[in-house]
Amino acid sequence: MQAAAVGSEVIDRVSALILATCHQAEPQTSDEQLLLDIDLSILGATPERFAEYSRQIRAEYQWVPETAYRERRAAILQQFLARPRLFNSELFCQRFEQQARANLMQAIEQLR
Repeated sequence: MQAAAVGSEVIDRVSALILATCHQAEPQTSDEQLLLDIDLSILGATPERFAEYSRQIRAEYQWVPETAYRERRAAILQQFLARPRLFNSELFCQRFEQQARANLMQAIEQLR
């Protein structure tokens, strides 16, 4: 990264944003909150688009045996569904939360 002529502060900030998309901890900055809302917005897509996204995720992990994939994917989606709120901002929450929860419940049901 130093070859790109950016300082260590920028590198650290971008690294933190990338790591935030692992969804392992609560976002610490407004930039992280926005990035995670954008990252999760696919969950609130139309059912058709969400189904397409689910097929794309399966294709990405096509090397994982079907049973293992279904169990792990359902567990991941259940973790999201268990959150009191999926999105950080009111804008994303109002726009996507209800559809996201419906999509997650449908996907979990299909995986079981």
